[in-house]
Amino acid sequence: MSRTLKIILAANLIVLAVLAFVYPNLMVGPGKLIPGHKQLETDCFACHSKFGGATSERCVTCHKPEQIGKLTSTGLPIVKPLAATPFHQKLVSQNCIACHSDHAGVKRFRQQGRFDHALLDKGSRAQCQSCHKSPADSLHQKISGNCSQCHNQDKWVPATFDHGKYFALDRDHDASCVTCHVRNDYSRYTCYGCHEHSPESIRREHIEEGIRDYDNCVECHRSADEHDIRNRSGGRGGEGGREGHDDDD
Repeated sequence: MSRTLKIILAANLIVLAVLAFVYPNLMVGPGKLIPGHKQLETDCFACHSKFGGATSERCVTCHKPEQIGKLTSTGLPIVKPLAATPFHQKLVSQNCIACHSDHAGVKRFRQQGRFDHALLDKGSRAQCQSCHKSPADSLHQKISGNCSQCHNQDKWVPATFDHGKYFALDRDHDASCVTCHVRNDYSRYTCYGCHEHSPESIRREHIEEGIRDYDNCVECHRSADEHDIRNRSGGRGGEGGREGHDDDD
């Protein structure tokens, strides 16, 4: 390579380097900023450090974590919050750029639709409905809270719980969830919430059949059909161990 060509290339590199520092928004900017940061479009170093990129330390100079979702960066109250509940106060670290990027040339929210719930403190991770609206389908309208018993925080679907595996909700048991799961605690259930299902009638019925262990109803009963009984090993049996269909009551 001739000396002249080397000088030309070196000069070009120097010019590009100078322009990158003088006009960084034109030379290396990945796209326009969000409307709220429009006034910073020519001031890259308001958010970026030289040779270090954007840092969360720069973000919190304007956006105080204790005010996010409650007040604007100028201290004015937010009339209509973007989220149902301000949650930035519940984050375990102030790593803003883990989720946010303000340039249109890159994803403004780095894992859009896939928020890492591990960033929240333990107590907040259990309060799904403080941020998320409950689905409007007929099943979820009967349920309040305890989302994690069926769903995980990585993906909403698929849900991991199959109710029919434990008890089939047929037409004879079209009841609201709270009838069997008191206070919407889906880790427990009771069969004493309706008709002849009372502790005394259940005890009497099972004692007559020679059954002494009848606390866990779904261990034998898989649906409302009194003839569809499964034995303790999971197989189906006959009519023995009928639960609560006592015509004498």
